Amino acid sequence: VHSDQGSQYASGDYLDFLSVHNLIPSMSRRGHCLDNAVAESFFHSLKTERVKRKVYVNRSEAKADLFDYIEVFYNRTRLHSHLGHVTPDEYENTYSQAS
Repeated sequence: VHSDQGSQYASGDYLDFLSVHNLIPSMSRRGHCLDNAVAESFFHSLKTERVKRKVYVNRSEAKADLFDYIEVFYNRTRLHSHLGHVTPDEYENTYSQAS
């Protein structure tokens, strides 16, 4: 589980929670805010474009909606500035063909 160096992510309660659920904590290095910029951008997009607007009835509905957002919209439709304004699928197909 990657996070910034906020004190809430270093607290005993948070670290105990991760341990109980067999999760490993990970933090950006101090002063290196771009270590995880692409992942942070993805989660910002996910939250603002999809999750913030939804109320899920159950976990299955949430999983299906997140799958739809990631696999159908985010990877196949949404243009990404860090990929030269193409979709991840288009970028991967171009890169794979160049190899």
